[in-house]
Amino acid sequence: MSPGASPWVLASPDVREETAMHDHRRIGRELDLFDTDPLIGAGLPYWLPDGGAVRHALEEYIRTAERRAGYRHVYSPVLGKRELYEISGHWSHYSDDMFPPMDVGGEQVVLRPSLCPHHALIYRSRSHSYRELPLRMAELGGMYRSELSGVLGGLTRVRAIQLNDAHIFCTLDQVTDEAHAALEMIGRAYEALGIAPSRHRLSLPGPGGKYVAAPGMWERATALLTDVLDRSGLPYEAAEGEAAFYGPKIDIQVADGAGRESTLSTVQIDFHQPEQFDLHYIGADGVKHRPVMVHRSIIGSVERAVAHLIEAHGGAFPAWLAPVQVAVLPVSDAESEHAEAFARRCREQDLRAEVAEAERGSLGARIRQARLVPYQAVIGPKEAVDGEVALRLRDGRRPDPLPVGEALARIGVLVSSHSTALWDDGDGA
Repeated sequence: MSPGASPWVLASPDVREETAMHDHRRIGRELDLFDTDPLIGAGLPYWLPDGGAVRHALEEYIRTAERRAGYRHVYSPVLGKRELYEISGHWSHYSDDMFPPMDVGGEQVVLRPSLCPHHALIYRSRSHSYRELPLRMAELGGMYRSELSGVLGGLTRVRAIQLNDAHIFCTLDQVTDEAHAALEMIGRAYEALGIAPSRHRLSLPGPGGKYVAAPGMWERATALLTDVLDRSGLPYEAAEGEAAFYGPKIDIQVADGAGRESTLSTVQIDFHQPEQFDLHYIGADGVKHRPVMVHRSIIGSVERAVAHLIEAHGGAFPAWLAPVQVAVLPVSDAESEHAEAFARRCREQDLRAEVAEAERGSLGARIRQARLVPYQAVIGPKEAVDGEVALRLRDGRRPDPLPVGEALARIGVLVSSHSTALWDDGDGA
């Protein structure tokens, strides 16, 4: 697709039918992941327990990955004074997409459209030495966009967004290493999620007045991001008119079944906000220097990430992400006690397990109902006596019956390592 082409192209009838089958809005409601209510409002979905389990697993994955990569997590308010966004440049360049100010105690406060101004203030609240840099600050935080009703849909376009955001404050000679490391984190996350980018895009400014007027700043940031992409060896395309108002960015694009693209992850280099907020660090020479701000989001917004995962997997999530990881199926009422005990063992090992009692229908019917669950644990008279479990994998495989402890240990290894494999029988399969 050419840089200027619209991704919202008409698809053939066969593609439209396939897309409808994997539409996250339909699947998400059928699987009781999320829903909406007119009393809450358009573009404001709520998460049901199974959707909450998926979201929690995703959030825990990214927090752990960030912590291991040297990030420190913060919390910041979802409100800020209008003056904050005047300083950052959001008010003059982005106010059409922001909710209107609220008058509170003689001041105007705004629901934030992004987290970066808050993080700039957190950095500014303490003095910093060059020895502390790079300083990596991360937050899974809420932000708000005043999207028009006509473009809202499911989880992909919403008004309340939970963003996996981070800002790295670093020296100029650290920028490319930090941006490159962020790209590598994105690649590892996509591998764990079982998804692939459709392309990498170098998003540049275009004609019009929505960008900060600082040609030298744009040239430096673009050269740095180009170097990062070239160093990574990833193919990419330049696209004018897709940059943030304060700087260029690398956008990782994903596509749905109809080939419609959206941006999931980003890496940005920002010289503008460190200048606006007068950020500095003390260098080895004992004088003040301006840090560079690298913005990066590994999975983007939780809402859009889950929407793409629903469509990419048709609801059959990788085992570590599945809302129910183990469906326990007693063959008859006589095995119910053993099934409940097995489910408790699963939960004690942080596996999400539910018992599908025999009264819900025949074993075959219950297996079909649990077709999207990664592991179905069938417990019949023999398994109950022998202390074993007969596993059925979602892909149809049936490993030999195993002692309960061994079965749970093997599942636990795959889940805790965020593997997309359902089973490892010794050959890595």
